[in-house]
Amino acid sequence: MRDSLSALVAPSAQAIQFAMKTLLAGALALWCALRFGLEQPQWALMSVFIVSQPLSGMVVQKGLARLLGTLVGASMSVLMMALFAQAPWLFLIAVALWMGLCTAASTLLRSAWGYAFVLAGYTVAIVGLPAISEPLTIFDQAVARGTEIALGIICATVVSAVLWPQRVEWQLGQQARSAWQSGVNAAAQTLVGEPMARQGLLEVLGRMVAVDAQREHAWFEGPRGRLRAAALRLLSRDLLTLLRLARGVGRQWRQLSEAESHALAPWMQRVRDCLSEPQGPRCARLAQEMREVAEDERLSAAQRRCLDRLALLLLRLETAGNSLQAVEQGEARGSLPPALSWHRDWQTALLYGSRSALAFLALAAFWMGTGWTAASGAMLLASVVCSLFASRENAAQIGLLFLRGVFYAVPVAFFVGQILLPQLNGFAMLCLALGVPLFFGALGMAKPAMMATSTSFCLHFIVLCAPQNDMNYDLAFFFNEALAMLIGVGCAVLAFNLIGLRSPNWHGRRLLRATLQDLARLTQHRLIGAESWFGGRMADRLLQLARHYPLLPSQTRNRWDDGVASLDLGDELLHLRACLAAGDGSLGQAEADFLARLRQQLLLGPAAERESALDEAAEQLLQALRSAPSSIDRRLAEAALLQLQEGWRRWCGLQEGSDGLA
Repeated sequence: MRDSLSALVAPSAQAIQFAMKTLLAGALALWCALRFGLEQPQWALMSVFIVSQPLSGMVVQKGLARLLGTLVGASMSVLMMALFAQAPWLFLIAVALWMGLCTAASTLLRSAWGYAFVLAGYTVAIVGLPAISEPLTIFDQAVARGTEIALGIICATVVSAVLWPQRVEWQLGQQARSAWQSGVNAAAQTLVGEPMARQGLLEVLGRMVAVDAQREHAWFEGPRGRLRAAALRLLSRDLLTLLRLARGVGRQWRQLSEAESHALAPWMQRVRDCLSEPQGPRCARLAQEMREVAEDERLSAAQRRCLDRLALLLLRLETAGNSLQAVEQGEARGSLPPALSWHRDWQTALLYGSRSALAFLALAAFWMGTGWTAASGAMLLASVVCSLFASRENAAQIGLLFLRGVFYAVPVAFFVGQILLPQLNGFAMLCLALGVPLFFGALGMAKPAMMATSTSFCLHFIVLCAPQNDMNYDLAFFFNEALAMLIGVGCAVLAFNLIGLRSPNWHGRRLLRATLQDLARLTQHRLIGAESWFGGRMADRLLQLARHYPLLPSQTRNRWDDGVASLDLGDELLHLRACLAAGDGSLGQAEADFLARLRQQLLLGPAAERESALDEAAEQLLQALRSAPSSIDRRLAEAALLQLQEGWRRWCGLQEGSDGLA
């Protein structure tokens, strides 16, 4: 409560600027809607508050996604009404199915463009429900909603770009450096020979995913923003490579004998010093020295392999530093890898989609059974909340915050809309009456912890006041709308609690099964882009496993260990394939046989009885490597093969006494 009061009573300068920009854009949109005589000007005002974001690029992208979704949804509403105008029940079922499909699609598309699917889903209800008793007005409703929403988007975008612009690309440099520093620190911690702690791994992966999420917004901020966004793809790939190599060195170091590790300790210390103060020429010189030392025949094979990978780690550190400079300077260098990928789960998406559709159908049955006209508003709100927060892990909590905003909006809207506004005349007084509550609501929107409640307050306050040219002060209509809001949001929260992921253990098994399939695909995936493809998906899955980790019973918490083991296996597989591809000449059938055998075992999954399933194929490939001309790439490939074989054995050993992954 203290933080909430401070955000409203003593806001920051950035929060005040954001609130003023939002109010000015809203006033401009409302004036234009009233001036042009639009049917429901409040939709233009609401659109401003929906798309308003602190950063300009976010406003543009969200506005475009909202406009695209609105156009698609309005078109679908006209089509559905044309097909089912004489059968209201069939129309409502079609709307529910369309809404469920769009909710599922928005869950699968883990980017800002998923918002377009959300809009395409519930815009059908916005346009179609008021016209269900008068089907011939559906086209006029679609044009009116599209015009009003487009007007609000345009006003919000223009004001955000002109008045106190805060661009995403200005912050990308700082965020990229923070992610880079986190990755370098994690690499340094891993080199001590101990496995990275769960919290440390999650922190570095979370930072990488968070900064990559800003890339799409920066693309809409002109040529320099697009260059920074492109350079950020390089940085994400290089940080994943750096972390992969550091984890591999840590695993190799733990397998050295005490005498071997003691002999290499000075080199390890120099590498850690270089990581603490990265400098390009210094790292390159140290890497060259280590590669020269690795040619010494007096060192053991394990020591030589460890030195080779340490030298490669330093070279990749230099590459990551160059990528960071490219982000900070707004330059795109070299060929660009694909963006980070993410985990897609069709079953979870269908679950969230069915939740949205069933909540809509339950309220539709209530509407058709009772004939209560305001029930259409409850249906609309339930569908909006279910669609917007479908993919959130804490959807029920966010829904309750949204419901709290409704409770705050009702008394304020009653005082302003039913008591104050009838005494006032003119647009200036209308803006003053509406602007004071909306200003404090916008201040709350600038604080992430209060965003859901504040946004809900602003939107429902606007709906209950309903500003238009011919104001209608109907007390019965006000209370009907307020009751419909509470029922609609309450039903959405109930749906979140009744239909959700009740078994974190089941969810963990699905994540790891998808990981096994990706590992099998990694044996044949093109190396170009494989780092971003596999690394992004694994980061997403490990973050999801970590969210459910406290909810799992102690005997099933090995799901996290399985996730880390699969990450280690994928890292070594990537490293092995990269070294084999960089070598002089192919190893022929031995390489193909090993990858085919590995793919077969990955599709079956790790199990205690399959612990030695890779030994024969690995031994053949190892003999082929040792018989080939000696080179750094061959030694690195040999080290990766041994680590991959050991990682598979260790992962199979984790399954003893358990039911496995299936």
